[in-house]
Amino acid sequence: MNTICVEDLSLSLGGMPILKDISFTIDDGQVIGLLGANGSGKSTLIKAILGLHRFQKGTVQLLGKPLKDFRAWDQLGYVPQRASVSMHSTTVMEVVESGTLANRRVGWMGAKQRASAMDALEVVGLADQSKELYLHLSGGQQQRVLIARGIVNKPRLIVMDEPFAGVDLANQTEIATALGEFAATLLVVLHETEALASILDRTLILRDGRLVYDGVPTKIHADAQHKPEHTHHTHLLTGMEHRWTS
Repeated sequence: MNTICVEDLSLSLGGMPILKDISFTIDDGQVIGLLGANGSGKSTLIKAILGLHRFQKGTVQLLGKPLKDFRAWDQLGYVPQRASVSMHSTTVMEVVESGTLANRRVGWMGAKQRASAMDALEVVGLADQSKELYLHLSGGQQQRVLIARGIVNKPRLIVMDEPFAGVDLANQTEIATALGEFAATLLVVLHETEALASILDRTLILRDGRLVYDGVPTKIHADAQHKPEHTHHTHLLTGMEHRWTS
């Protein structure tokens, strides 16, 4: 079954076209990296897929359901960019526990939810800081807490927007390994692919709001990722095949 199916999606914000005729599918269990230069539309695309941005054209299906009919939010984990999240006087445990709201009553926390939150913190290596205030953590630690919140329900689909920003490579690799053990479908916005190299199945590359590549990770010009155009610097990812689309 397709975990995500996007067909002919176009989106404008403030009258400016951001996403243009994007189509792709992601099968159960696949790990997909979404790359592109700054401003190419990566974050806008995942927010449209999650219903956080209204799109003007096209369709989105999640776990076999049209987006407008999708209700299984406990089966979906979302890790936003750390810069978009503000927490005041909130402990690390409380941040992670907030991820269980989709499958419990507001204001009620059972032993099962607390155990799940602690398990998620174990995955990201922060169980010993569960009582610390979120704002007192380093940027990389805050990002790891958001990852824990996104995986707390052991969802079938996890969508992450630059989850490894500010996280050192050793912790990136450890978290990626743990994510691979969830057997969940992953769609991850990335600047670099090193952390997920061992589990990455495909990359999608956006350029100026269009999907220009959908295929195995490969050596690509950095202007398709995070560098300005006209640079000749390249990054070696993995694989050898190319399938560029227009």
